[in-house]
Amino acid sequence: MSPIKISWKSLWSKPLSSALNMMLIAFGTGILTILLLASHQISQKLDNNSKDIDLVVGAKGSPLQLILSSIYYIDFPTGNIPLKSAKELSRSPFVKRAVPLALGDNYNGTRIVGTDSNFVALYQLKLNDGKFWNNDFEATIGAGVAKEHQLKVGDTFFGAHGLSSTSDVHKNHPYTVSGILESQGNVTDNLILTNIASVWKMHDDHEDDHKNEAASKHGDHQHAAAKQVENEDDKELTSLLIQYRSPMSVAIFPRMVNETTNMQAASPAQESTSLFSLIGVGVETLQWFAVLIMLIAAISVFVNLYNSLKERQYDLAIMRTLGASRGKLFLIVIIEGIILTLAGTIIGVALGHFALQFIGNYQESNQARLTGIIFLKEEIYLFVAGLAIGIFAAIIPAIQAYKSNISKILSKN
Repeated sequence: MSPIKISWKSLWSKPLSSALNMMLIAFGTGILTILLLASHQISQKLDNNSKDIDLVVGAKGSPLQLILSSIYYIDFPTGNIPLKSAKELSRSPFVKRAVPLALGDNYNGTRIVGTDSNFVALYQLKLNDGKFWNNDFEATIGAGVAKEHQLKVGDTFFGAHGLSSTSDVHKNHPYTVSGILESQGNVTDNLILTNIASVWKMHDDHEDDHKNEAASKHGDHQHAAAKQVENEDDKELTSLLIQYRSPMSVAIFPRMVNETTNMQAASPAQESTSLFSLIGVGVETLQWFAVLIMLIAAISVFVNLYNSLKERQYDLAIMRTLGASRGKLFLIVIIEGIILTLAGTIIGVALGHFALQFIGNYQESNQARLTGIIFLKEEIYLFVAGLAIGIFAAIIPAIQAYKSNISKILSKN
């Protein structure tokens, strides 16, 4: 009988003990797998979504909140900025490209973003079907939006006021899908893009409806019929995405915005690094916890093999008398350790992927959604670690099996 078969039968002669050891390994490996996949995806999302954006300018408040709302679309904006001031900044000699954003509406939780052709150039967007938005209330949607909401070119939908609520629907102006983007692998897959005028008109009508309703309650019919006429320069934007014209802009432009205007400038690179460092503290703590579990599992495997060796001394001695070499006995014990830890590692990796996919399905934000249906080359190190733990835990019992005195063992029995 081959050493592998002997090792397998030996392990399953004590199924409860073997299963517990496997599950300890699986639990530690599962945690490490989740952390590896999650940290990789978060880092990738941070890099992909902020790529080529040097600065975000918006209303004063939390710089991190400004970055999260204007680049990752997973937080509420810090407020609005005057269109006139935004235009002045856009014409600065330090600015190569300024991308305006107007936020405030959603469709079933998907952000509707008012912007212009600079957004297309910034993210290098390409169409899979149809055309880019042109007229008011035309919308170009991301590949993920089309898939999730089953939308196609020519379909219409109604936006709702707010960034996540679906209760206050704008029924005066339906959006028409003019085009569907190719999958970009970044935040644009989950956005609905339209022109800024559409967002303004939608909210002008929304405000008029509330004013008319209030006026009607007070019997002021003349006020209810009046139209609010605003100059374009009195309008507001949510934020600007800035690309610098030269490296010199890094030192001058943010300080100029923060000190000479009522707006704030936030660096995506700086805030993303700060955010990831905060996440990293928790990730590092969990990593040490998982490593501790793996060490406990290694000790458990060692104790299991050591006790098993004591109980099987007579069987191993008989094998020696039947012609088995010392090396074969050594190999049998080593293989037992490897089977336990590798089986636990395989179960743990599978559980880690399944758990992360399950978590991702219940995440509210599409932008931050994680998936377990990816496989990283770094996961091979988990299997190498499992192999190393198996050999490490089995080496002392294996050496004892190798050095066992046959005559002494048989004389005792």
